[in-house]
Amino acid sequence: MLARLSLFAATAALLLGCVAEEQDRTPEPPEHRIPVSIATSLSRPALDLDVEQAEALVAGDIDSWAALTGQDEPLRVVRADDAPDEAIAAVLADDAAIALLPADRTRPTVRPATVGGLDPLDDDYPLTTSSDRPLDAHARVLIGGDVMLGRRVGANLAQRGDLSAVWSGIGDLLAAADATFVNLESTLSTAGPPQQGSDSFGADPGVLSGMRDAGIDVVGLANNHVGDYGTEPMLTTFRLLRDAGFAVVGAGEDLASAREPAIVDAADVRIGFYATDSIGETPAASPDSPGTNRIDAPPRTGPTIDQTALQRARDDITTLATQVDLVIVVPHWGTQYTNVPEPSQREMARAFTDAGADAVVGGHPHWVQGWEQHEDATVVHSLGNLVFDMDFMRETQEGILVEVLATRDQVLGVRPLPYVIDESFTPRPVEGERAAVILELARQASSPPFDGGLP
Repeated sequence: MLARLSLFAATAALLLGCVAEEQDRTPEPPEHRIPVSIATSLSRPALDLDVEQAEALVAGDIDSWAALTGQDEPLRVVRADDAPDEAIAAVLADDAAIALLPADRTRPTVRPATVGGLDPLDDDYPLTTSSDRPLDAHARVLIGGDVMLGRRVGANLAQRGDLSAVWSGIGDLLAAADATFVNLESTLSTAGPPQQGSDSFGADPGVLSGMRDAGIDVVGLANNHVGDYGTEPMLTTFRLLRDAGFAVVGAGEDLASAREPAIVDAADVRIGFYATDSIGETPAASPDSPGTNRIDAPPRTGPTIDQTALQRARDDITTLATQVDLVIVVPHWGTQYTNVPEPSQREMARAFTDAGADAVVGGHPHWVQGWEQHEDATVVHSLGNLVFDMDFMRETQEGILVEVLATRDQVLGVRPLPYVIDESFTPRPVEGERAAVILELARQASSPPFDGGLP
């Protein structure tokens, strides 16, 4: 018996030793590199640092803005550690503060500095730190404003013999995004009586090839021009867009189809687009007739907001939020030729974000308009024209693309990309003073924190 016990004890010791040895051999968790975002207040100009400045800031060797901008004022560095939202809140409360946080934990309410001209989510961004987790997958979505490919735009394209020429200035930019949306204010058939006289917009269906080549994925039709030539051309437009491979949102053969969201998968992020129209001219869809997803509202389609239709939209958005990672609502609303949003826009925007929208990006006014922040959701009231022949005032020839950066869990940034529409109706990106003029028009009508500057 003693011999057996001794043998058992020896065997157990040997097994325990093997287990301990095996535990010693357990591999360390892999080390990842996470980009470090240097986040500043929107009230400060965009900051581009060289690598030496960025590294000194992270090391704690800089305590004055003089080393970064030449301004002799104290600088406070707030490290996110495990509380990025608190670090961002510190920057919102104190524009002398800078937050250091993982690039996939930033927010639209602060401005990430570039390092060596590179954004924190660019592949070669040089400022990184070790992490026990990889960088979260993120998608880059571009949203463009009103696109009109008929009237003088269409005549110009026909004269040039290139129906895709209007995209030559920004096509590469659009195509580089993981998903791209535009609002198309043109029918693709004119086989019916014009409903708005010379303001009836019909485009050659051949424009669709250029739109595809420009990387456009989702086409919004919740607007006052998709019905410009009557019912049959409107139905033809729906069919031609879908046959060409576009996702369509905001109008349809009946109310059920007009309410349907467009859902796309981009860079491991599932994105849902939902569109509404509050302008009119195009018929509102009904249970058995085609048209737009209408919410009657001031100033064009009612003295007050149709609360039944607004609640219907809220319910649709809440349902969509359970199906996707990112919800973008694109309303057609407001007053033309002003940068100031209507009270009805603000009320509807609040309803959309309360229902689950992560971003609301509007159109129709033909000027850029102000921005708002509703907790974690950003509202851009109007992007201005993207492609149009309104060359009778400066503001109608200016606009912004909006870039939404998002992971599956949160929106990281909502950024304006300014452009100017040239004499051939082609939008071209701008920087410097011309860009500043465009952004200032939006800033003047924005709410905090965007009243201090846009991202």
